Formats: sequence, structure tokens, C-alpha cells
Amino acid sequence: MSAPRLLLGLALSAGLAAAADPAPPRATPAWNWALPLFTNEGFHSMTLRGTEVHPVSSDRIDVVDINITTFSGDAGAQVESSLLSPSASFFPRENRASGDQSVRMIRFSADGEIAAEITGEDWTYEQAGKKVSIRRQAHVVFAATMNDILK
Repeated sequence: MSAPRLLLGLALSAGLAAAADPAPPRATPAWNWALPLFTNEGFHSMTLRGTEVHPVSSDRIDVVDINITTFSGDAGAQVESSLLSPSASFFPRENRASGDQSVRMIRFSADGEIAAEITGEDWTYEQAGKKVSIRRQAHVVFAATMNDILK
């Protein structure tokens, strides 16, 4: 048998053997999932929740009915905001979440009252800087009193 034919035969054999191997098992989804995150000092900084979670890879988790609650990150553990979406992906190494469906973010004042509500579609949330980017249908409602805004 010539060298090219031998190499072709080995390649085909390897390909058939690889095709015969079963696909790696899919990770089992989790239901009613919660992931609390803390600062380096041990204070509560964020909690992610979802009704159903599908691990896609070590870098990505798909979440159904995601709820991201951010906290002050100090001993007071005051809730700063809550972000809700029917579907999103969370990227744990980057502490980032994004989704193309709707999003609703509620920002709370120091006394726990709603200060602002932001809605839209096609969004990204980055924990660093607590930044939300909305690319479509952005709508912002301020609930706080804005004295002398037109002066």
C-alpha cells in the first residue's frame, strides 16, 4: 500500500472511530437556581437567580427568567437595583449578562423607593461599573423628584 493511501486509510479510520464515539453528555439543567456573589471583603455584591439554568460551557450559562439583584457591596447590604429578563446568558468570568429579549431594570434610592425604571431589548449588564446597555426600544422613567430641572 502506498504512503498516501495508507494516510488516507488511517484518516478515514480515525474519522469513523470519532463518529462512532457518543457526543459528550449535555449538562443537566438546574431549576430555581441562585448564585450569590461577594466582594473580596466578603460583602454581598450581587445575586443571580433563574427558574431554569442550562450550563453551555465553563464560560457561559443560559438562564430562563433571570433576576439580577445588585447590592451596595458593604456591611449595609442595601439593594441597589434589580434586573429582570425572560432569557439571558451569563458569562461568569466576566461577570456579564446579556440577552436579546426584553429587559426591565429597577434602580432603588437609598430609602428603598423606586428611583428609576429602564426597559428595552437587546441588552448587556456588566457588573464592573454596574453598567446596563440597551440597544433597542430603550425607555427610561424617573420616579424621583427632579427639582428645578428646567432652570
